[in-house]
Amino acid sequence: MQEVLVLYYSVHGSVKALAQHVARGVDSVPGASARLRTVPKVSPVCEATEPAVPDHGAPYATLDDLKACNGLILGSPTRFGMMAAPMKYFLDGTSGIWLNGTLSGKPAAVFTSSSTQHGGQESTLLSMMLPLLHHGMLLVGVPFTEPALTSTSTGGTPYGASHVSGTSNTAVLSAQEQQLAFALGKRVAETTVKLFRN
Repeated sequence: MQEVLVLYYSVHGSVKALAQHVARGVDSVPGASARLRTVPKVSPVCEATEPAVPDHGAPYATLDDLKACNGLILGSPTRFGMMAAPMKYFLDGTSGIWLNGTLSGKPAAVFTSSSTQHGGQESTLLSMMLPLLHHGMLLVGVPFTEPALTSTSTGGTPYGASHVSGTSNTAVLSAQEQQLAFALGKRVAETTVKLFRN
């Protein structure tokens, strides 16, 4: 079984919802399974810490999760056109596996959510790709052969799945956003299975 790590950070639940649809896409591919993980918040207070196990949702990711995966899909909310600090903080701690080439040659993809249509989704997705490229990963996007990519009036880009949550962060995923998140997970899983088939 080829494991694809779906690693996300979510504040209001939109990125978590995308992650769940991405994971369903991964799980739809025979020979692949999704492992959902999240990262803790980063506190401006040096003494503050998150509990070792989250109160709810997916467990926190460790470097062992990255070592065990054959594919990786990262999700983060948009923060001024970039990934959120907790995801960046986690990735900054991966230099050991970068030196060993642990993720090199493995498929990867990205997804995001912003409160507005022009809130920096594409630049966020691109910012998330940079550390993956440094790790030597093979990036997978959403091709225009996915019908929802040309029909969506909400989220969705060729760089990765996305969602527009609204300024109150209460908008649920549209049908097209769900389809594109599923398609992204499925594509990464299919690529992973093909690459690592015995």
